[in-house]
Amino acid sequence: MRLNRRTALGLGTVATVGTVLGAAAPASAAEATETSPTTPARAARRVAAVFTKHSTEAGGNWQAYVSVADPAGAPVVAVQADADRRIEAYSVNKIAVATAVLDKVDRGLLTLDQQVEVSAAIVVPGGDGIFSLDGAYPSRVTIGHVLANLLTVSDDTAVRLCGLVAPAAEINSILVAKGFPNTQVEPVANPNRFFLGTSTPRETHDLLRALVAGTLLSPASTTYLLGLLRSPVAFTDGIRRTMSSDERARVATKAGWFADARHEAGVIFDRSGAAVLTYALFADGQANPEDFGATHPAVQARAAMGPKFLAAVDRIAGVGTTFRITARRPSNGG
Repeated sequence: MRLNRRTALGLGTVATVGTVLGAAAPASAAEATETSPTTPARAARRVAAVFTKHSTEAGGNWQAYVSVADPAGAPVVAVQADADRRIEAYSVNKIAVATAVLDKVDRGLLTLDQQVEVSAAIVVPGGDGIFSLDGAYPSRVTIGHVLANLLTVSDDTAVRLCGLVAPAAEINSILVAKGFPNTQVEPVANPNRFFLGTSTPRETHDLLRALVAGTLLSPASTTYLLGLLRSPVAFTDGIRRTMSSDERARVATKAGWFADARHEAGVIFDRSGAAVLTYALFADGQANPEDFGATHPAVQARAAMGPKFLAAVDRIAGVGTTFRITARRPSNGG
């Protein structure tokens, strides 16, 4: 396990969580004594205990910010662990990239049915996603198709395609204007290309909160973006792994993985479709960094957290706009 200065001083996840809501009860006790919390504060304590248990078992370094909605006022902070550390966000920042592109759609500078060219030169060889599997270039796709691949199967070539319509400098300026100076892509020599850059757990959390509050994008773009993150094909190895299809539809999520980092951020909705829990979970330094599958320790930890987070807020009402998801039914072709 890689240790940082906070861990060495005994100021890691457990201590940090304890400072938010008072000393956290042992996770096993918290889970046994109350199966369905009925107040935001109790739900937040449950979430804190679950996070502490599973992040500690996974080891490594965790930077996180998690809150539970409270209809009576501000969200109740459940987890605050190195929440302001600026770190490489990897593919979690694809939400920020999509936000910048959709901001241009909202301002009439782009349209979702506008087409871009997929050339052989722009395809990321061996990258995650679909475009690298096509094997036939050039082709043309819509911006809507690009964003759908960006946020569901986390397509790497889709990042470059976004750069064709929203250069790195413009993405960063849009995010700064929206109040997210630490959530920035990293420019390279080509102005239309970039690395996915940095964020902090707090800023990623706050960006998601702004999204569901309707202050980040137009209602149409908000519904569109959340629909992608809540779709059945969106990331299922982490928070949503051991959930039913109906439960998965209550979770909008985006993961990011590179080197030894395994991140995930998203929103859990109540049964009516209002946001009730927002999470930003960044992890690195766990064992088996070569494992990008569901058996990586941090991914397994998030898979254990997911159903327990959902259970913790299952009797808590969300706040703000309700985002109902359209029922999707499997098709047999024809």
